[in-house]
Parts: sequence; structure tokens; C-alpha cells
Amino acid sequence: MMFVLLIAVVPSTTVAKYFIVGDEVGWTTNFDYQSWTVGKDFHVGDKLVFRYPKGFHNVFKVNGTEFQNCLVPSNSSLRLDSGSDIVTLLTPGRKWYICGVAKHCKQQTQKLVIQVQPPIVIVPAPAPAPAPSPSSSAPIQTVAPSPAHGWQRASGPSSISP
Repeated sequence: MMFVLLIAVVPSTTVAKYFIVGDEVGWTTNFDYQSWTVGKDFHVGDKLVFRYPKGFHNVFKVNGTEFQNCLVPSNSSLRLDSGSDIVTLLTPGRKWYICGVAKHCKQQTQKLVIQVQPPIVIVPAPAPAPAPSPSSSAPIQTVAPSPAHGWQRASGPSSISP
């Protein structure tokens, strides 16, 4: 007897969300970004959108020490300053962001820390198994409605009644 094993390759899909940092307020000074994160779940693949007037603010991704001390990295190529910066969350873990303009971070609380979780993966349900083929050794039984008595067996053993 030969058995054939079929392995279905089921594509998985990740669901990404866009988070506008600060919602309608955007990326600005004197805003409580820690409170803004409450109730939000950030996952790998999600995107943070930093919106602000170009030329007034910027965004730096920093480490925990730089975040605590509002230290702006010396490498200016790390600065985002378009006014509508999109940051894709690529790895799980804690992520820190600050504004590097003047004293916006240190004196005006323009900084954000988030915890990023692993991605949400949606795997589609497998297709239903095919119906078994009829066997020649078992009788095929069907049920059909009876006009006078409800349901009755239309074929098969005659000893079963409705």
C-alpha cells in the first residue's frame, strides 16, 4: 500500500498598523507621550508616523541612556526631519525616540519610549478535508422528505423507519 503525504504551504500574513505619534497633536513639545502609549500595542512591522512642522522638530532613534539624558547622537545622518517621518518597527524590544532641537527633549518632554512585541501573524484556516469517496462494500443511504410524514429513508436497509 502506498501512502501519499500532501503538505500544504499556507502563506501567513502579518498585520501592520500605523500609529500617528501623539494622534492629532503630533510630534511636539509639552505633550505626555508616555500617557499616549497607554492602551496601544506595538508589534514588529507596525509603523510610527512622526508628524510636525518641518524645520521646528526632528526625530532621533536613540538608546536608553541617550533617552534618559536627552543626548542627541553626533551622527546627523540618524536625524529624521521631513515633518512626516515613518519609522518601521523591525525588532521586538524597547525603542526610544527624542527630538534633537534645542531643549525640546530635556525641558519640554518631547521624547517617546515604547515596547515592541513580536509580529502578529494570521494563518488562514486550512481548507476542509475532501469528502470520503463512496465504498462499494457499504450501501449508500439517502434521506428524502416524505410528503405525508416528514423525513424518511429513501434507500438503504428497510428496517429503519422515520
